[in-house]
Amino acid sequence: MLSPALSAVHIHPVKSLAARAADEAVVEPWGLAGDRRWMLIDSGSRVVTQRQQPRMAQLSAEPVPGGGLVLSAPGSPSLTVEVPDPARTVVAELHRSKVTTVPAADAAHAWFGARLGAEVRLVHLDAPSHRRPVDPEFGRPGETVSLADTFPLLLTTRASLDALNSLVAQGDHPDEGPLPMNRFRPNVVVDGTAPWAEDDWKRITIGEVAFRVAKPCGRCVITTTDQRTGERGREPLRTLARHRQDGKLLLFGQLLVPEGAGVIRAGDPVRILG
Repeated sequence: MLSPALSAVHIHPVKSLAARAADEAVVEPWGLAGDRRWMLIDSGSRVVTQRQQPRMAQLSAEPVPGGGLVLSAPGSPSLTVEVPDPARTVVAELHRSKVTTVPAADAAHAWFGARLGAEVRLVHLDAPSHRRPVDPEFGRPGETVSLADTFPLLLTTRASLDALNSLVAQGDHPDEGPLPMNRFRPNVVVDGTAPWAEDDWKRITIGEVAFRVAKPCGRCVITTTDQRTGERGREPLRTLARHRQDGKLLLFGQLLVPEGAGVIRAGDPVRILG
């Protein structure tokens, strides 16, 4: 009998930069503590991600006490960034929503600009009052999210990745597989399930924390980006289009909303409540 368990936790301090593995994480109403509290915006205050800048995959941010970051990139000097003064704000455009953010120091903008070859600014999500509502089509009143696209957490399962990689191996571009889990940028990875079992989940607990399973995650071009080199291929989107398409969406993983607070840890049991 399968015994689902949490096998990995990932936090993304800056949206679309390299993920950081964690042994445990604090669950807040809008996501994991420290996850996607910073992001890049362009000169028009629109979000910048690996969709536009695949080289962001090679940049990393390490959280430091107090909420700041240490930015690093291969062959480059690191930069420490402090949490900015909330007295100065900028309204950023994150896909179809607006969010009030606080710009970092100019040195941070220059650091990213030099490495991406583009005019960008690093901004921080400060007060809880600045959280955004989740996708209203699948959300409930009062549910909020930080700087993730639409929902607080993304869950994937190892069995579904193995199944997807088997399909990639049978497709037109088998040389691009097997794909690692980091292509899908999850917050939580679950082992001990059947392939695609998560499609039927409605509510789960991870350890002592309960989550509502809001909807499947539609995947974009970021999944074709090698998170080590920043280079793009064609998979997994080609294979998802053949086997995991629902309307215009190519599906892999499930989006979660916390129903409470607490701490989740790698190794925690995962219970399926419905």
